[in-house]
Amino acid sequence: VDFLRSLFSRTLGLSPGEKVLDELTLDGVARYILSGTCKNIICMVGAGISTSAGIPDFRSPGTGLYANLQKYNLPYPEAIFQIDYFKKHPEPFFALARELYPGQFKPTVCHYFMRMLKDKGLLTRCYSQNIDTLERVAGLEGEDLIEAHGTFHTSHCVSFLCRKEYSMDWMKNQIFSEDIPKCDSCGSLVKPDIVFFGENLPARFFTTMKMDFPRCDLLIIMGTSLQVQPFASLVNSCPRLLINMEKTGQSEFGMGLFGFGGGMDFDSDKAYRDVAYLSTCDDGCMALAELLGWKAELEEMVKREHALIDSKDAKTKDKEANQSSRSTGAEAGKSDKTE
Repeated sequence: VDFLRSLFSRTLGLSPGEKVLDELTLDGVARYILSGTCKNIICMVGAGISTSAGIPDFRSPGTGLYANLQKYNLPYPEAIFQIDYFKKHPEPFFALARELYPGQFKPTVCHYFMRMLKDKGLLTRCYSQNIDTLERVAGLEGEDLIEAHGTFHTSHCVSFLCRKEYSMDWMKNQIFSEDIPKCDSCGSLVKPDIVFFGENLPARFFTTMKMDFPRCDLLIIMGTSLQVQPFASLVNSCPRLLINMEKTGQSEFGMGLFGFGGGMDFDSDKAYRDVAYLSTCDDGCMALAELLGWKAELEEMVKREHALIDSKDAKTKDKEANQSSRSTGAEAGKSDKTE
């Protein structure tokens, strides 16, 4: 614990800082962004930014992913993302993957707001807990992203002696053919490069945070309960904006584990940098965009990008239908010749 306390203190700038925001409101955050002194923004995002796309979050009672896994007969809900359970019983995970596979959903207003931050040269990095790849679909690239819990973008053989890499298209074909993906070199399971419980986070997560957080001017936290370590402990001494349905990250969260005396402070007399905007992530991003004078631009971006996705999907479906038609016709021709 002493080592971790020292590490996070050195690398993330956890000593108290000066008051930067003139007001602890969304308006205050907007004025700070427009002031010209806020040049390095980090976004930390969780499942809540994708719920409006139709992807369930994990922990919401009744509607969350963990509350709706009974059909898989798991010993406990989290087992579906436990590496040891997966190696013995991969079927539930791949059945779930068919339901939630990337490519079936469109990025949200929140995703495109982060794209806008990138386009305006303000986004240092997006640290995402999500595995749906919607940040990439919205236009963030590998260098813009730290996918802290991994991604479906690539897959690997689980055998330490093999570790052969497979593409997203290969994995998609395996999942939707309802086959359990097996390595064609050694016969072991192949798993998407998402981080299961019991696995280490990507090394790049730790090396990049050492560079990013000391120079962060504004931390925007969206759609996360801040319950999973070490993601929950990525905080620093700059202003922090939480856009979420409820306040989170307060006294008991992450940093208490490392002896930093609590987390975010929205309401006390000592509050000086934390702002909570309680709403859906999309509504919060649109409200901030309006204050920044970007609302029309953001609305146009969402409309344009969604239209492009719809057009691409329609072309893909037409291509698949034509291929199926040709295949059916070829088989009928063979049957006629046989007769």
